[in-house]
Amino acid sequence: MSSTGTDAALARMIEDGRARAAATDPHHAALWDALADAAEGGKRFRPALVVATHDALGGTRSAAADEVGAAVELLHTAFVIHDDVIDGDEVRRGRPNVGGTFRAHAQTGGARVEAAVGYGRTAAILAGDLALAAAVRAVALCGADAGTVAELLDLFDTALHTTAAGELADVRLALGHAPATLAESLAMEEQKTSAYSFELPLRAGAALAGADATTSARLGEVGRAMGLAFQLVDDLLGVFGDPERTGKSATSDLRTCKQTPLLVHARSTPEWRSIRGYLGRDLEAGELDEVRALLTTSGSRRFVEGLADEQLAAARAGVAAVGISLDLLDGATARPASLADGNEVAA
Repeated sequence: MSSTGTDAALARMIEDGRARAAATDPHHAALWDALADAAEGGKRFRPALVVATHDALGGTRSAAADEVGAAVELLHTAFVIHDDVIDGDEVRRGRPNVGGTFRAHAQTGGARVEAAVGYGRTAAILAGDLALAAAVRAVALCGADAGTVAELLDLFDTALHTTAAGELADVRLALGHAPATLAESLAMEEQKTSAYSFELPLRAGAALAGADATTSARLGEVGRAMGLAFQLVDDLLGVFGDPERTGKSATSDLRTCKQTPLLVHARSTPEWRSIRGYLGRDLEAGELDEVRALLTTSGSRRFVEGLADEQLAAARAGVAAVGISLDLLDGATARPASLADGNEVAA
């Protein structure tokens, strides 16, 4: 099954929400316009994983797989919107996100900066909430039998709880009450990324195909390894990436003191005394280059790359045993060549 089915399902879900909103209030409808913009531009590997797993396991519910795949992508959109609120970011994928868009609208209308920022934040929270509700509704109406729908709802519920725990841990560890351990940092990353981006779509595809509990559990392990590899690469892009190409800030993680494995490892190195002076504040371009160099010479970047490679190897072994195409795995967790060659990154 191509991505056409899931793209069409996602577009319909958003248009249905926009139509209901337009009947209520034009400002409410604008939330759905911003939500539609937020859903554009992604790699769509999450719905692809749902469909590929369903097909690899001999599933016959292609239409339902498209619906559930679109629901997973809508769930991802909700988390991205909320994550930007948590991080105080107003740009995503190189353009204003929901919060940034509504802040600009408010300022154009004459609102004070502080009030406009609050309006943008409010809009983002509400848009994320709407996307979450629409995703769960889509699962409930996907067309599968009642037992399968109940299993899918349980999977989505578990992913929601796990991801919420991971996001809270992410912010809690950044408070700096005590240095995060590598184990704590990795557990946080697994919770906030693996659960919904990889474990959920893999196991949802298996549920739609009627797979047994052993296969579902094995796919859960694969998903956790895939998700951790993905998040570790994302951490590297969050410091070494070019925002023009990645669509995300290269200073946000440093400004918010995110306790990623990159910084946890750096704390154990002699370079830490210099590195910590760059944390917790906005950085100029030259300062970003300086801290990137320190994180490289300290061995921290190479350490994280090694962790990502280990998790990717484990995921490849597991996914091959189930019979899912490795192309999807490679596309979802690929490390850009500029991250691998040891040069300054523009990923």
